[in-house]
Amino acid sequence: MTIRHVLELILLAAIWGASFLLMRIASPELGPVPLIALRTGIGFIVLLPFLLHLNKQRQLIQHGWPIFVVGMTNTAIPFVLFAFATLTLNAGLTSVLNSTAPIFTAIIAFIWLRQTLNGYQVIGLLLGLSGVMALFAGKGNFSLDSTAYALFAALCATLLYGYAACFTQRYLKGVSSLAIAAGSQLFATLVLIPFAIPFWPEQSVSANSWLASIILGVVCTALAYILYFRLLEQLGPAKAISVTYLIPVFGTLWGMLLLDEDLTIWMLIGAALILIGVGLTNRKSRR
Repeated sequence: MTIRHVLELILLAAIWGASFLLMRIASPELGPVPLIALRTGIGFIVLLPFLLHLNKQRQLIQHGWPIFVVGMTNTAIPFVLFAFATLTLNAGLTSVLNSTAPIFTAIIAFIWLRQTLNGYQVIGLLLGLSGVMALFAGKGNFSLDSTAYALFAALCATLLYGYAACFTQRYLKGVSSLAIAAGSQLFATLVLIPFAIPFWPEQSVSANSWLASIILGVVCTALAYILYFRLLEQLGPAKAISVTYLIPVFGTLWGMLLLDEDLTIWMLIGAALILIGVGLTNRKSRR
């Protein structure tokens, strides 16, 4: 891994970490569904020229149904769930919850794809789940209030990310990542538009929310996907996935700097347990 690759990983983490801040800004005014319909629509429009230039549209058409499934489980539904979560949770906490995705991926791969788990990975899963419990404990109680619903929504989103990763491995192996990315944004947009129209805000939307929505679509979706898939091709999945460890750092940092969010001791404990758990879950051997 070169210095350029390290800098690109840091840049990607900073971009994806900022997405939680931007959802926190725009979601209260636009609403979760309209915001994500805008995000995915803008993302597809930006990705479309790259798709056509590299002549990958045929793969999108040939593998339309599995890409549709990925569009629902890796984009439309989890994006809306995270946008809903940011109505209650701060950007730092939602970015920490986002980092549980590799843990759910390992669990689903074990159950569905019959992939074995070594001792380190089992310990990692237990630590990651302990970190999630620490985040629930941080809200003061275990009652089903708005915070609990937001936490569950974020965890359901990362569970879907895990399913989508396993589904992609099984049904879209060898298909262009760009075709999957562009197609998933397209199908997510087509499905979300009918739901976004009745929930479109009646009051005028501020310039800040419009700007946040545009940045979400152009930078945090389209350009981030392009950067990630290039790193995936050059470094392989094992090293590219290391961006997972950096996203909560930037998500928390942006929230503290730009929205004056607090960093609680329970967030620190939960984040530490989750990230250590993710690290152990990604270990393939006992060495």
